[in-house]
Amino acid sequence: MLASAVQFFLYETPKVLMLLTLVVFGVGIVRSFFTPERTRRILQGKRESAGNVLAALLGIVTPFCSCSAVPLFIGFVTTGIPLGVTFSFLIAAPMVNEIALVLLYGLFGWKIAAIYLSTGLLIAIVAGWTIGRLHMEKGIEDWVFETQLGEAGADERLDWAARVRAGLDAVKEIVGKVWPYVLAGIAVGAGIHGYVPENFMASIMGKGAWWSVPVAVLIGIPMYSNAAGIIPIVQAILEKGAALGTVLAFMMSVIALSLPEFVILRKVLKPRLIAVFIAVVGTGILLVGYLFNAII
Repeated sequence: MLASAVQFFLYETPKVLMLLTLVVFGVGIVRSFFTPERTRRILQGKRESAGNVLAALLGIVTPFCSCSAVPLFIGFVTTGIPLGVTFSFLIAAPMVNEIALVLLYGLFGWKIAAIYLSTGLLIAIVAGWTIGRLHMEKGIEDWVFETQLGEAGADERLDWAARVRAGLDAVKEIVGKVWPYVLAGIAVGAGIHGYVPENFMASIMGKGAWWSVPVAVLIGIPMYSNAAGIIPIVQAILEKGAALGTVLAFMMSVIALSLPEFVILRKVLKPRLIAVFIAVVGTGILLVGYLFNAII
């Protein structure tokens, strides 16, 4: 068992770190085209239904983390972007993580990566549209509407040398921050791979247990991990016989329903709107889990 765990760790570590470095470099170049100010201007004035789709798509490629949630939210709301469109962006940006997408493609193939992409976008679009229909603008803290943001200046025109430097800077910043989480995730995955019996994981996260999907979501919410750190754990759990839908629900809950994000969003949202956000997104994740357990 120890040999199996060590083998998993030694084999996966260089592979995942290499994929992570290449992905972050590419993402850094792509993000140089999409500043938060440009994203705000793209979404401004769009019809709500089209805006939900566009916001979810832009959420994949634009810079977003829990730390930027507050200024992005304020910027969107104060420039007249509908609340539902704003939530489509806020949901898609962490949930459909481009790093997780490419890592899933590299480790599991295009089918699972496509499932992750399509279901994540669908949840972001439908959840944002649903929140928009509820007309919960009163759930935003009053001070947000009183905030005046200056007009963004002209976008800086970058040449390709500057964009490549942006990619290298992204590698230095992001990989430099997340590599301990990646190693921790691989270590947890190695422990699961080497020491957890296959029947055990199949019994608690398999298709036969109807309660496995909600339990997986509840377990995922308090976990604090980034997308790169959770992928090796997902890989090990799947290898031990867990159902794909249950594992997908677990991964999405870790990425999109994390407690640190709720704490930060509490600065701009009242508890009732946060509860609606959790309920709508959580329901979408549960449906995805049950759907893919049924068809795969």
